[in-house]
Amino acid sequence: MWSLHPSLLDRQGLIACWREALLAQAVLAGRTAGYRHHPQLTRFREAQDPMAAIGAYLMELADEATARGYRFDRTRIDGPLESAPIRVTTGQLRLERDHLAAKLRVRSPEWLPRLDASPTPHPLFVTVDGGPEPWERASGD
Repeated sequence: MWSLHPSLLDRQGLIACWREALLAQAVLAGRTAGYRHHPQLTRFREAQDPMAAIGAYLMELADEATARGYRFDRTRIDGPLESAPIRVTTGQLRLERDHLAAKLRVRSPEWLPRLDASPTPHPLFVTVDGGPEPWERASGD
């Protein structure tokens, strides 16, 4: 799941992020045993209200999908749709931007110009100075 604004994701990235976030929601709700140790879940678990945080995250993805003419099934979003912001570091955003750029060079090179030097975060996140998040895997995958 990306910390980047959904508008920065190409079609494949947006759809994959939606699916992964739905799976994360199922984990947080206790409906599945898989995926429990994914590092990106750490920040949602640490949120004041994890279900509200993942709900707000999913709602922004659905809004971006709608803006592009896609139909993501909003009835699949379980919880509250508003959440207190979650912090994300500038280093995490840069790491994700670089990782996304590598993916885009292969599958959607026309999408690369959307990536700025200072990437915009997903609206759920508030940016703070710092390196990559402690839970981030070294490879950025």
